[in-house]
Amino acid sequence: MELSSILAPEAVKVIASASSKKRLFQDISDVAQSAYGLDAQTTLEALLERESLGPTGVGHGVALPHARLEDLDQVTGVFVILEKPLDFGAVDRQPVDVAFALFAPEQAGVEHLKALALVSRTLREASVCTKLRANLDAATLYTILTEGQSVQAA
Repeated sequence: MELSSILAPEAVKVIASASSKKRLFQDISDVAQSAYGLDAQTTLEALLERESLGPTGVGHGVALPHARLEDLDQVTGVFVILEKPLDFGAVDRQPVDVAFALFAPEQAGVEHLKALALVSRTLREASVCTKLRANLDAATLYTILTEGQSVQAA
């Protein structure tokens, strides 16, 4: 599995600022709607429901929100970078400025876990996050994410 198989170029956005975690999830849901045709309200509710189980901020300014959706046939993702970091309740209490949201079909077991592991491995690389944070162009961010993953696999 490669990031390019779950992340469409139009699902990569730079967000100037989000006033709250809920607002960030709304922005992510809007991107998912425009990139994949997912219902924004359903997506937002699924993200909020999953987040209520525990924060998805994994540390070092990175969050991996994720949810399962009924009307989805494959794992998809939305990547956003925030110009202004947001308090996210992350495990290390650091504000989040990099978020990669994953959406999986209700019945996707292994594929969802593989995608989550791939995104986690990619964003754990300090050099990848440094490059992402240094660029605020969506096309460049997509290239960094998809090329960085290919180099890591080599």
